[in-house]
Amino acid sequence: MPSEEGQVFHPHPLVAKNAYVNSFSQYEQMYKKSLDNPEEFWGEIAKQFYWESPIDSNRFFRFNFDLTKGPIFTKWLDGATTNISYNLLDRNVRNGHGDKVAYYWEGNHPDDYSRLTYKNLLEEVCRFANVLKSRGVKKGDRVAVYMPMILEAVVTLLACARIGAVHSLVFAGFSSDSFAERIVDCEARVIVTADGVWRGEKMLQLKSICDHAMSKCSKEGHNVETCIVVSHLERVTVPKGAVQPKPSNRTPMAAGRDVWWQEVVPQASTSCYPEWMEAEDPLFMLYTSGSTGKPKGVVHTTGGYLLYAATTFKFVFDYKPSDVYWCTADIGWITGHSYVVYGPLANAATSVLFEGTPFYPGNDRFWSVVDKYKVSQFYTAPTAIRALMKFDDHLVTRCVHLATSLIPIRWFHIAK
Repeated sequence: MPSEEGQVFHPHPLVAKNAYVNSFSQYEQMYKKSLDNPEEFWGEIAKQFYWESPIDSNRFFRFNFDLTKGPIFTKWLDGATTNISYNLLDRNVRNGHGDKVAYYWEGNHPDDYSRLTYKNLLEEVCRFANVLKSRGVKKGDRVAVYMPMILEAVVTLLACARIGAVHSLVFAGFSSDSFAERIVDCEARVIVTADGVWRGEKMLQLKSICDHAMSKCSKEGHNVETCIVVSHLERVTVPKGAVQPKPSNRTPMAAGRDVWWQEVVPQASTSCYPEWMEAEDPLFMLYTSGSTGKPKGVVHTTGGYLLYAATTFKFVFDYKPSDVYWCTADIGWITGHSYVVYGPLANAATSVLFEGTPFYPGNDRFWSVVDKYKVSQFYTAPTAIRALMKFDDHLVTRCVHLATSLIPIRWFHIAK
């Protein structure tokens, strides 16, 4: 196959014609404006969202990178207040999107699937936010999250945002030691997890991993006060040939600390008034992988992250209201935070949330899901494509055919 390095692949003319940014010159103009006049550029975008306290144009963007003039800092939208959960949920419901599907959930097994509308998502977020409040969680508290790709994971993040708690989600593939290190560092009072999850034909006992992590935390002087557990294993299909552990042997629960999600969330109120947050208040902490040293917790703040995630999703993916969008990233990574949760919801998008792997029950699972939900925007990583290539070229050429035919895929995105 000839080298494609340096080649430029232009979008289909119909796609380009209807795109938000339909030419490179338009992109250059927007980029220049964002640098030369960020107050005007981002100020226009900020008008799309709700602000409890208005944005002060005189304090829109301030910074200091000169140590001789004082501490280094950057501040965006300083003084303005908002709530991301309100903007992603209440705002969309009030704009008439309450009955629109926010997420199609596709489980590890093809027989496991569900969906959640914006109205339903708002209700579930309020319920869980009230549960967190009942356990003493308040603005500024940290909540550690160790969950599979299930709808409750999205609910958890948005519930934290609703009450001003800072979520710290850790990819549910990290070891108990890695999780414990992050719990201690962020001083999390609460953990939210699931009993377990099937990944392909392999079952991961997530609660057991959390138990080991909490034990390690205790030895280091930090005690987790509450662990909320989603009962997930009993509601999903067991892979053929696999054995489901007996309930009595599956999930140990510590009295006073551990609580089942299904026992406390359904009866909670579906109304929860949002905590109005300063634009520079923290939204979440996300830790680096730790592959080059001690993991570092990167703090993302409220106002700037809302505008960035919403804007990059809209323009980079050129999302249109009729699209069905699927990002295959796990929400444990920043790609998942921005382009599975916050960016899509800020644009009232319909997304696919996928729990499984590209290889189960067959190596064509990606394309089966695309067909099932009529996905028109597919966003994945080169790693996934390379993994499919080793099985059979037709698994990759099929995705290319889907991407170039525009039926059903309008855009096929591959991350660098």
